[in-house]
Amino acid sequence: MIMKRLHKKYWAIGFLGVLGLLIIFPGHKLAREHVNYRTGVEDHPLLCSNCHLYIIKDGFIAKMVNENYLSPFNLVVSKDGSQVYVVAQEGNALLTVDIAQQKVVNKIGVGEFPHSVILSQDGLKAYVSNQWSDNVSVVDLSTSKVIDTLQTANGPAGLALTADGRSLYVVNSYSSNVSVIDLQTGEELKRLNVGNNPTGIELSPDKKTVIVTGRRAQIVPYGNPVSTELTIFNDSSQRVTEYKSVVSAHMAENVTFTPSGDLALVTLMRPKNLVPSIQVERGFMMNHGIGIIEQKPNGRIIQLLLDEPNAFYPDPFDIVVTPDGKKAFVSHAGVDCISVLDMDSIRALINSSTPETLDSYANNLGVSSRFVVKRIKTGANPKGLALSPDGKRLFVAEQLEDRIAVINTESLETISTIDLGGPKKITVSRRGHRLFANAGHTFQNQYSCYTCHPDYHEDGLVYNMASKDMGRNLTNTQSLREVGKTAPFKWNGKNQTVFKQDGIRFSTVLTRTEQFSYSDLDAITSFIMTGISYPPNLQNHPTGELTEAQVRGKEIYERKIDKAGKPIPESNRCITCHPAPYYTNLKLADVGTLVASDDSIQFDTPHLNNIYASPPYLHDGRAATLEEIWTKYNPTDKHGVANDLTKIELNEMIEYLKTLSSPGYDQSLKGKFHAENVSN
Repeated sequence: MIMKRLHKKYWAIGFLGVLGLLIIFPGHKLAREHVNYRTGVEDHPLLCSNCHLYIIKDGFIAKMVNENYLSPFNLVVSKDGSQVYVVAQEGNALLTVDIAQQKVVNKIGVGEFPHSVILSQDGLKAYVSNQWSDNVSVVDLSTSKVIDTLQTANGPAGLALTADGRSLYVVNSYSSNVSVIDLQTGEELKRLNVGNNPTGIELSPDKKTVIVTGRRAQIVPYGNPVSTELTIFNDSSQRVTEYKSVVSAHMAENVTFTPSGDLALVTLMRPKNLVPSIQVERGFMMNHGIGIIEQKPNGRIIQLLLDEPNAFYPDPFDIVVTPDGKKAFVSHAGVDCISVLDMDSIRALINSSTPETLDSYANNLGVSSRFVVKRIKTGANPKGLALSPDGKRLFVAEQLEDRIAVINTESLETISTIDLGGPKKITVSRRGHRLFANAGHTFQNQYSCYTCHPDYHEDGLVYNMASKDMGRNLTNTQSLREVGKTAPFKWNGKNQTVFKQDGIRFSTVLTRTEQFSYSDLDAITSFIMTGISYPPNLQNHPTGELTEAQVRGKEIYERKIDKAGKPIPESNRCITCHPAPYYTNLKLADVGTLVASDDSIQFDTPHLNNIYASPPYLHDGRAATLEEIWTKYNPTDKHGVANDLTKIELNEMIEYLKTLSSPGYDQSLKGKFHAENVSN
């Protein structure tokens, strides 16, 4: 009896063992094949968590593995130098930091995705621009409460007061204008048109001139150098007096004046998008520096690089000058450092150089040694800068560190850091965010992912992505916002996952260094798949309602019969290739846009959510506007039947296209804000 029982037991164990082997070995093989396909390599670790845990964007699991960080972005010091007010961009809050206590003493809830903060002339109020809420929060600093909300145009960013302190200038980054708001009534008095995608603004020391920076370059046919615009207007008349073009430059983030007012300084980048990407030397994708605008009649714009021959300093963000005018500080978000500039050396360089020599300095990697006196290391992703009233301390918003660095401007050493109280855990996605924003994985630190994808979007430029032949396959940078569910990737659709897109292909074609380690690749994939969202679609009504014209445009977009009453082939209907919710069928197509310089390929069908925010269009950026896709580059109706439409009908369809919005964003939240007070 006992022997029978043992026999049955061993038989059962054996059966389960054989069954297990039958399951495990084929299962392992299938898993190996699955991972090989997803990653494009054959030795990536078989960890299900990489795909099924860390790249989930919503729900219980996403909440479990992720954290809510603060992400300080911009800041300002109180008039008496005792406190720093910090914009927590991901925390949707304004933080009050007591400098003596080295800690946060108040957290004030503001609008969505706040950008900048300034103080009233008496120092009793703070104004916070809320980029995704289209408003400015007015904060009473004595009570730490939001007491008013000022409506603006689209995407408020930089702020400045008029000379008399009675009105507020608000730079609207998405609508490319400046709102002038009466602070007594809260009413918007007027709007001034400025350069493309502006963010920075500053009033001159003599209180007469205001300069507004533009980030995105003006769209020009490929082969022409890009340029960005600085807008100059008079404070008293509040009228634009001049648009200054900064040639071969873009991403002018912020601007400041020297105390004497003789110079204005802007951060900028000089893209090398007309140079084939196989060139590695001398900054094959980007150079980084400053622009100097002489404040005198016929004043020149002089560009000086902050890079060195074998070391680059990408993503310059903010710039400030000490009260004595002797030093300037520039934050480099891409390499976690601050450059210290000697202003007397810069003036001497300008005064001793011919115009031809000054022009050459815009591409001279050796010139920075003549005025950069030190590079000060910081924590991850330094953004906004603010000086104490006496100029002896520099406060740095370390965005991806959730802290403030304090630098002695005389010894040029970091003397302390202030923890803002964000989560201590560094999640996989947060680590990926740091990798995305850092240039450490590119040759000579020449650029970060963020450099070509500012705001995790796209830079509006077309690059010469040379492969086997020079000058072939021009490529329009694509947005990374909410791309997780729109595979495959790359214009030719060759990369089936973000793992492959940012793996071996990325290092071979772009970074020219060793590819990401597998843990780093997992992290940056996690961030791209889960950490990047669209701002609210500013062309879409908060309730999702369409205007009568947009309704007619939707009918045209979804039509099956042309105006002559003939059926439109299913393959040539807009809605076939671009169905909701992402407005892509995730397939390749030939829409007749190949040119002689392209390899003979089909193109991945791009998604259309928030398409209004991504000019230029088509794979090589040749269409400056949505209209040009069908009026100039669709002669045979291969890219959708549209040649039977009148101009008005085409415009109505385009107005509908502009309303297509991310399914992951609740439009009803747009414009709302909350207020809270958290005492520590």
